[in-house]
Amino acid sequence: MTEIDLKSWDRRAIYEFFSPLRHPYYTVSFRLDVTELVAFCRREGLSFNLSMVYLVTQAVNGTEAFLYTIEDGKVFLLERREPSFTDRRPDEKYFHIVTMPCRGTMAEFCSEAAEKSRTQSFFLDPAAEGKDLIYLSSVPWLDLTGLTNERGDDHDDVIPRIAWGKHTGRDGRRSLCMSLELDHRFVDGADIGAFAARLEALIAELGE
Repeated sequence: MTEIDLKSWDRRAIYEFFSPLRHPYYTVSFRLDVTELVAFCRREGLSFNLSMVYLVTQAVNGTEAFLYTIEDGKVFLLERREPSFTDRRPDEKYFHIVTMPCRGTMAEFCSEAAEKSRTQSFFLDPAAEGKDLIYLSSVPWLDLTGLTNERGDDHDDVIPRIAWGKHTGRDGRRSLCMSLELDHRFVDGADIGAFAARLEALIAELGE
């Protein structure tokens, strides 16, 4: 990761404005058309949820504002973030959290993630936790309209939290609600728009 020179950083004024706030986080929700992704997953026999994890990770890593972090009071730009996502085995009551690199093709990632989730014997691996993650949650039982996350006392926790609900149909299309909880010290509305556009483009490519 690369340290940011705050004195010459073009975002310095915004960063300093929001930094004193006890809670500089905010949530934005929007609908995402996933028609092509649903069709692709059915055609290829892939998990919709794991495919979403893969595509959201790609979109996050293509959006610079999502890659900032804070260490010891200093701001850094990460090379990339990796997914830490919720999953639940069909025969179990409670969910667990899988943390792993996102590499290869979508099919390769889905296969590796499914196997890791299937064989994981613990709720969470503390050794895999770090500030270079994305926290991803799926709520496939609900047509989600918004979601907020629990937070500890770490004011320098700027990890993006992204969630989505079940996809629903209308006029021959499938869509779902996506909810993002972000830190205003680093991410503005325009950055969310750029992230959404990248994600939409990645999904659209699946139908070409």
